Amino acid sequence: MSVDMNSQASDSNEEDLGGDIADYYDGVAGDMEQQGADSFDPEEYQFTCLNYRESQKVLCDEVNSIAAILKVLPAVAKLVLVHFHWQVSQILDRYKSSSSQLLSEAQVQPSSTCRSTPQSLQCGVCLQLVRRDSLLALPCQHSFCKGCWEQHCTVLVKDGMGVGISCMAQDCSLQMPEDFVLPLLPGEELKDKYRRYLFRDYVESHFQLQLCPGADCPIVIQVQEPRARRVQCIRCNEVFCFKCRAMYHAPTDCPTVRRWLTKCADDSETANYISAHTKDCPKCNICIEKNGGCNHMQCSKCKHDFCWMCLGDWKTHGSEYYECSRYKENPDIVNQSQQAQAREALKKYLFYFERWENHNKSLQLEAQTYQRIQEKIQERVMNNLGTWIDWQYMQNAAKLLAKCRYTLQYTYPYAYYMESGPRKKLFEYQQAQLEAEIENLSWKVERADSYESGSEGELNANDRGDLENQMHIAEQRRRTLLKDFHDT
Repeated sequence: MSVDMNSQASDSNEEDLGGDIADYYDGVAGDMEQQGADSFDPEEYQFTCLNYRESQKVLCDEVNSIAAILKVLPAVAKLVLVHFHWQVSQILDRYKSSSSQLLSEAQVQPSSTCRSTPQSLQCGVCLQLVRRDSLLALPCQHSFCKGCWEQHCTVLVKDGMGVGISCMAQDCSLQMPEDFVLPLLPGEELKDKYRRYLFRDYVESHFQLQLCPGADCPIVIQVQEPRARRVQCIRCNEVFCFKCRAMYHAPTDCPTVRRWLTKCADDSETANYISAHTKDCPKCNICIEKNGGCNHMQCSKCKHDFCWMCLGDWKTHGSEYYECSRYKENPDIVNQSQQAQAREALKKYLFYFERWENHNKSLQLEAQTYQRIQEKIQERVMNNLGTWIDWQYMQNAAKLLAKCRYTLQYTYPYAYYMESGPRKKLFEYQQAQLEAEIENLSWKVERADSYESGSEGELNANDRGDLENQMHIAEQRRRTLLKDFHDT
């Protein structure tokens, strides 16, 4: 909501902005449901955080089960499980059809069409004649001396390889099980590294497990059904998408958000000019700096209400359709020159990027508002102006605002890559409704933050009820959009 004129410009820069409100998902959903919100939460997702020992037990139980069924050693069973991403039902179906084909497909046994060459006493790598007991071979019967095997395994493990070390013979992709590799590695330090790499590869290949991407965090997230959903580590509090381990990005799917972030990185210089914090008031032309998250601006000189994004009169945005969130395609662009099409493509990208970037900056600014609200609540409680519970609704409003704006930010990559048609029109309509309600909520939160409390230190009941009602509406809009468009 708030704006500063050039005479009031702050010296703060982007590095001074507060970070995200880390826990804005905590507790807010329950509050909304108590206020009568739709109890269906499209982001609800069951997951378990496992420590190293618990993760090992999950893996070992599956390994022992498959090893017993396939009648193979546990080390071989692990390679089979890795190849099939630990999908036991798929392995059992393949085993019933053909056990030998299953093992050859997993590259732990040569196919029946491959003829084994007669063993010689010559190492296939160094070409030295060695004693028979110094030659080692996998089931493919490609024989090499122990020294060459040791060098081969040592180099690959030092390079960070766990699963995936294969036979040294040309055109042979037979995998080396861990019980073959471990005795060849010199020293316990290298063996411990190899075991860590194996654990990493086993977890990363498992369709129901993900390593926490937090720095040096050993926690493994376990789910029943792998989906692009929000998970949070209980040890380091890292929040990420279970499917791609990147920042959570609903409603945009994993491949699309990767494309978007790559494009933003590639075109960052092109987009630099739109990152300025200042614009001119469309009525009196005085320079204005945005220092709050709300896009509903009011000029402190002429009191004109306008939209920060499109500079249009705030009244024209209306309550039904928030026009400035929708990009207006040029229907005749396909018949114009390549140069015109390139300009149109850049214009479209900048339209979506500016809104993406603006919501990201609003999140940072609203994190500062959240911090101020917490400090004010603490001050009021210390001065016996109510209890923490009496004022918690203001904190929850700021948290919910961040939650809604975070979702809204990720609607713009989704819309950018979405093909035109009825579904995109529906998405843009819901996106516009969500944006309008978020701006209303942001306006009310900032008003509550800047409110000069009376002798009792409380907002009146109508203001509080209005704020809580706006929270309910914004969350309903957010859930409706995710229910219809979040990748399932």
